[in-house]
Amino acid sequence: MIEETIKKSGLGDILDRVVAGERLSGDDAVRLYETGDILALGYMANIVRERKNGDNAYFIYNQHINYSNICTNLCKFCAFGKPSDHEQAYEMSVDEIRAKVRERLDEPIVEIHLVGGIHPDLPYSYYLDVLRGIKAERPDVHIQGFTCVEIAHLAELSGKGVEATLKELMEAGLGSIPGGGAEVFSPRIRKLTCEKKLSGEGWLDVARTAHLLGLKSNATMLYGHIETVAERVEHLARLRELQDETGGFMTFIPLAFHPKNTDMNDLSRTSGIEDLKNIAVARLFLDNFPHIKAYWIMIGAKLAQVALSFGADDVDGTVSEEKITRMAGGDAGQFLARNELIRLIRDAGRVPVERDTLYNTIREYRD
Repeated sequence: MIEETIKKSGLGDILDRVVAGERLSGDDAVRLYETGDILALGYMANIVRERKNGDNAYFIYNQHINYSNICTNLCKFCAFGKPSDHEQAYEMSVDEIRAKVRERLDEPIVEIHLVGGIHPDLPYSYYLDVLRGIKAERPDVHIQGFTCVEIAHLAELSGKGVEATLKELMEAGLGSIPGGGAEVFSPRIRKLTCEKKLSGEGWLDVARTAHLLGLKSNATMLYGHIETVAERVEHLARLRELQDETGGFMTFIPLAFHPKNTDMNDLSRTSGIEDLKNIAVARLFLDNFPHIKAYWIMIGAKLAQVALSFGADDVDGTVSEEKITRMAGGDAGQFLARNELIRLIRDAGRVPVERDTLYNTIREYRD
């Protein structure tokens, strides 16, 4: 039996705690990362996954709009951000963004995912106008927009602080916050890879403020570059602590590092085992997060299927036109049709559940 195999691998005490529903420690998480028994890890993660979400596997009909890649941070792990004078630099006007929304009005899109770089010149009013413009075209759509890093930048532009800025963004149409920009919270990592970026503490402070205003958000971790296992675990611990405090996170999304066209292109892409480990450890350690996402854009649709048995219960959605991973050499594609997502989930032995951004069920596809 697999329980005996797990005990032989030295993880029997962790299995006992998982079965009992007890919280794992940071040392436990390190041991899980370091184990060579990926099947034991997946087995334990699946216990928690099914305890929380049964056989459901969620997806959403969404649209991504990356309004600009002009950015002052120019993080070493990023192929998306460009200086304003770069030949690949671009920014979209409010009218162009509205046109992007109008192009797909015949589709049942329930979420628009809106992120970009830290633009040095766009005024604060631009961001409010973008939200209002999207809502003018699609009044019922949920806008998940602006990472915590972007919101800190907008608060500087407005001069009103994070709380007041968030209130204005919400009034203009902001519905929730994506999880990007967290990277790895370790000051060592940020100094070496994204020194100009908002600190890990700053990211957590913005998320905390959003949650206290009733604004839900997601969380991420960029793994597979120069971070240590200990730094990964500390990152997860900080997220778990904030979730204990606010309960405002909906899902955790491990993001696999893609090195192509970055300043860290001497590194290799993550392996499938590493991707599954990060999903499984997250599911086991982040006991207060409702959902763990296997983001198919990052790891590919086929591995996302496998991840549904390694702790993940969400594969994201239809997406379309996501540029950030694509510019870093991502080759998973930019669009999956609803029927393809349903088939992928069914073939993985799970029940496809179409959701909205806040995980309200739109439709279950049981037959």
